[in-house]
Amino acid sequence: MEYRIEHDSMGQVRVEKDKYWGAQTQRSYENFKIGTEKMPMEIICAITMIKRESARTNNSLNPDKMTDEKADAIVTACDEILSGRLDKHFPLSVWQTGSGTQTNMNVNEVIANLANEKAGKNLLHPNDDVNMSQSSNDVFPSAIHISFVLAVENGLMGAVNSLIKTFARLEKENEGILKIGRTHLMDATPVLFSQEISGWRSMLEKSRDMLSDSLEYLRLLALGGTATGTGVCSPVGFGQQVCERLSKALKTKFSQSDNKFYSLTSKNAVVFAHGALNAMAADLWKIANDVRLLASGPRCGLSEIIIPANEPGSSIMPGKVNPTQCEAVSMVALQVLANNCAVSTAASQGNFELNVFMPVIAYDCLSSVRLLTGVVNSFNENCASGIKANVSKMNENLQKSLMLVTSLSPHIGYENAAKVAKYAFDNDVTLKDACLKLKMLDAERFDEIVSPLDMTHGY
Repeated sequence: MEYRIEHDSMGQVRVEKDKYWGAQTQRSYENFKIGTEKMPMEIICAITMIKRESARTNNSLNPDKMTDEKADAIVTACDEILSGRLDKHFPLSVWQTGSGTQTNMNVNEVIANLANEKAGKNLLHPNDDVNMSQSSNDVFPSAIHISFVLAVENGLMGAVNSLIKTFARLEKENEGILKIGRTHLMDATPVLFSQEISGWRSMLEKSRDMLSDSLEYLRLLALGGTATGTGVCSPVGFGQQVCERLSKALKTKFSQSDNKFYSLTSKNAVVFAHGALNAMAADLWKIANDVRLLASGPRCGLSEIIIPANEPGSSIMPGKVNPTQCEAVSMVALQVLANNCAVSTAASQGNFELNVFMPVIAYDCLSSVRLLTGVVNSFNENCASGIKANVSKMNENLQKSLMLVTSLSPHIGYENAAKVAKYAFDNDVTLKDACLKLKMLDAERFDEIVSPLDMTHGY
């Protein structure tokens, strides 16, 4: 292995010759050999976008220091990083400094060394040029916000909308199909299967809208606050101009935070947005549980719906098929709920002018978005889109239910209706037979009153 010598304010460091990073990255790489979790590339890309638009802004505001040559070199290097060809040059662990400084410097060093190689001279300094008018303290939280917004808008929203469309289609296909409702896992009054599906659809629509609303707070960026929120070493107007350039380049809105001291120390916008992910995960888990319980069987369970059989379910029981997509949704939801605990706790930490748990916040937030996007797409494609109603089983269960007795309450009273249900259960007879035996109603009146379809809406 060949090495070159890099240096920083602490002295010289050996770096592998084929790597573009410099001394500060190398120190972090050697000092934090913890776990296998690496800084997400979404964060690297977001920081790179900030560097690119910061160079253009510095060139506009201070062309004597950020010359056209330097700005063009930074932009070219950033575009190469964003192409994905240099991913191996960002090796740092999530478990590093709580400000994300080492990852910010990793990006600064790669940009500088790459640009200097292309220029054939020492054109750029990672701190003086690439990091001009910036600090890790405003760059890293801004990168969290940018990457979170982009991951949701470019991935998760599309996945959720597709699943919503699937449920809307299933509603139409299953109009008029009656089944027994259930509360507390016990028989309840009848519902239409389309009504049950509409509940799933609406859960996702509301969760999607909550998440969309939460993104508005992530659109406020700390850029221009530099080290402690004061904006020291940054020209007036720098942060807003970078935000405007980012908005144009990324085709989504970002604005300068109205209070940089808040944006550096508080992570409540991230907690709020991840809380919306948490709510969505909870709803998805509930839907997955409904689907696998309704599909349980195929002969000794509820078996009211049929879901796609995707793969064998047992290494020993031939012919067994399991609700594996539902299980994947449940596991992802559990992980998102766990991530929410970590993000919330991390946001409560830090001292004075800075939160120092930002790398783990970044990692867990992006992990949650990535997991939810993948599992929603998988569940939609491999399970939800193929749900079929087992109409005969639904009708069988409906006719056996004692909770049709609820429609008798307005006519014979709650207590008498309870007596009918108890008699039917104890003597294994129908509600109609029980009603006749107890002389509550005659057969004709019973048939007039007890209509499962009429029980699916109010009077």
